[in-house]
Amino acid sequence: MTPAFPDPHPTTSTIAEVAICEVGPRDGLQVEDQIIATEDKITFIERLANAGLDTVEATSFVSPKWVPQLADSAEVFAGVRHLKRVHLPVLVPNERGLDRALAAGVESIAVFVSATESFARNNLNTGWQEALAAAERVTSVAQTSGLHVRGYVSMCFGDPWEGRVPIDDVLSVARRLFAAGCSEVSLGDTIGVASAGHVRELLGRFTAEERTRLALHAHDTYGQALANVLAGLDSGIRIFDSAAGGLGGCPFAGSATGNLATEDLVWMLEGMGIRTGVELPSLVEASSWMADLLGRASPSSVVRALSA
Repeated sequence: MTPAFPDPHPTTSTIAEVAICEVGPRDGLQVEDQIIATEDKITFIERLANAGLDTVEATSFVSPKWVPQLADSAEVFAGVRHLKRVHLPVLVPNERGLDRALAAGVESIAVFVSATESFARNNLNTGWQEALAAAERVTSVAQTSGLHVRGYVSMCFGDPWEGRVPIDDVLSVARRLFAAGCSEVSLGDTIGVASAGHVRELLGRFTAEERTRLALHAHDTYGQALANVLAGLDSGIRIFDSAAGGLGGCPFAGSATGNLATEDLVWMLEGMGIRTGVELPSLVEASSWMADLLGRASPSSVVRALSA
């Protein structure tokens, strides 16, 4: 039964619209102990697209040894290629992953690096400089093949081994990704320790032109994700990553909890008069359906409220 959706009483904003990068099918499902069936992943992506999300990160061409939850990446991508209206990027960790992605016919990829040495060693099994160089190589080959490339920088605010991350390190990594050819760079609060003040401080060090090409990737470990989005909006950010139903975390950083829930983000933005293009009832239904498959309630406040 579709719940009644109250009017969030939108107010007028000087910001007309923002872009949402939905990462639930990749960043969300990669951490689950339970393996979701390929056909259910395809259905999930279709439902997210039908809810009005223009960008849905479909999967990752990572080694099944490291992320068995996404071992069916080629099959999933083949099952969603018919969604021509939707941008369907995939994450590739290295040149082998890029080869597999190209064979599958992808048009858009994302590369992933860390702003800290400790996380690179624990997550990528290499130093962060080496990981960055590898991402630069992948980006170069991908561009030669006509692919759109997005960059992710993890641990932009805090690292479970190193603590607060120096802003200069984040700037250096993000700018190298821009120089390598990434059209967009997403700054990740991987363990969810950022505060609004820290977000403003970091973003304020980028140029105005750079901020038009930055995205903010928030986790809600300390309940600060929406406050950090507001700080991002105030700083000129117009692209935000989120996951339907608050899925996700990070399999290589034990303290990380779920991503910012797309429903919570949409509710806040639409209430501010900022267009997202997302049909919230359909999105809530898709997230509730996935929560049922996973056998637990969604952590999204909006999903819980509107499904009650």
